[in-house]
Amino acid sequence: MKLVRSHFSILIPLFRYSFSFNFNLKCFYNYNRFLMKLNNETVSIELKNGTVVHGTITGVDISMNTHLKTVKLTLKGKNPVTMDHLSVRGNNIRCYILPDSLNLETLLVEETPRIKPKKPTAGKPLGRGRGRGRGRGRGRGGGR
Repeated sequence: MKLVRSHFSILIPLFRYSFSFNFNLKCFYNYNRFLMKLNNETVSIELKNGTVVHGTITGVDISMNTHLKTVKLTLKGKNPVTMDHLSVRGNNIRCYILPDSLNLETLLVEETPRIKPKKPTAGKPLGRGRGRGRGRGRGRGGGR
């Protein structure tokens, strides 16, 4: 099993896939969308301080904060600690180590963006905004 480390550090086992990720700031948004699709997957997360977190993802938010359940936390040079739930702040994550059984082809398919329907407009345009309501008053003191 070969592991590939990308610029934003996703480790992906390559046994039948022959591609790697080259993430830059333009596709950072898509990178987070990919991580958000990993619900109920068991992964290992390596933190910047050397700690390894192994657990099942319950959610990833837009800041890459990762929420896990049934967690085994192994601090660098210490014995493992088990926890029911754990949240990891996104900027502390060095890399995700994904399982071999993960089907990357379905997760990497980009969803088409939703097009917002246009709101129906009234019969005539409203102009520049000064013709509606009671008016703007008579200067500083305001008169009724």
